[in-house]
Amino acid sequence: MPFNTELTRRLGITVPVVQGGMQHVGYAELASAVSNAGGLGILTALIWPDPEGLRQEIRKCRKMTSRPFAVNITLLPALVPPNYDAYAQVVIDEGVNIVETAGNSPGPIISKLKKAGCTVLHKCTTIRHAQAAVKLGVDFLSIDGFECAGHVGESDITNFILLSKARQTLKVPFIASGGFADGQGLAAALSLGACGINMGTRFLCTVESPIHHNIKEEIVHAQETDTTLVLRRWRNTTRLYKNKITQQALKVEQESTTGEFSEVAPFVSGKRGREVFLNGDPEHGVWTAGQVIGLIHDIPTCKDLIERIEKEAEDTLREKIALFTPSAKL
Repeated sequence: MPFNTELTRRLGITVPVVQGGMQHVGYAELASAVSNAGGLGILTALIWPDPEGLRQEIRKCRKMTSRPFAVNITLLPALVPPNYDAYAQVVIDEGVNIVETAGNSPGPIISKLKKAGCTVLHKCTTIRHAQAAVKLGVDFLSIDGFECAGHVGESDITNFILLSKARQTLKVPFIASGGFADGQGLAAALSLGACGINMGTRFLCTVESPIHHNIKEEIVHAQETDTTLVLRRWRNTTRLYKNKITQQALKVEQESTTGEFSEVAPFVSGKRGREVFLNGDPEHGVWTAGQVIGLIHDIPTCKDLIERIEKEAEDTLREKIALFTPSAKL
């Protein structure tokens, strides 16, 4: 086991790689494959319209892996918010002791999870939010740079700066998220002070990922320029794959005279986004992808991917340390 970081030690994993909690993707098949390969697989709680669906998926995942896995609970604005407390209670009742949280006002949920003895990884896009999460007692921070898929925040700080700032200011260990796809990226993240990496888009394009093969092929052939940002006008900036629907959404956003969200809502429908992953038409609706899409060139199994990342990172770190020659002592 070449890696010995705070993340591997405390979570009981062998490779410091975390699978991002992705809506419509974080099912037991993917999470268990990542965990079996030595990383940390994550189930996405809000895939399920009620907490009992999550309970059944946790039990399914436990049958598919004996290794640690986590559950993601993301708190986002909604007209009718989900019963987050009930989802957290299912996690606790089912004995899952690692939880990834994200989103707005997570304090009550984090407090509930910590009281139950859970290890909490909280994802955030700014140092200010990270420092607030530290006060809530989180165990790890997942620092999400501007390169990431989905909600990028409003600060536009890329990981090269964000991770170094985290190293300088944070008092708890942190994970690098956004822009990672290979072992060279893992080596770079460790060098910048992170204890591991979180990957979403890269795991989206694996054999076990539960999305249509056409979308995986779309990712393989995409470039790093094939994403776009929408919803900035409403301070809910989101990075999506650049297709005709996102371009239409962006046009409405820029040209609307009223600024009413209802004008753009039909274009950013989550229902149509889910259908993309089922019907394989990349132009059917909006779907999230990070700039790292330009670094993905194949569709490996999770096992092959994590083994490759592990070897690439080890080789890279050995090569770079060889560049340093201690001066001769007189």
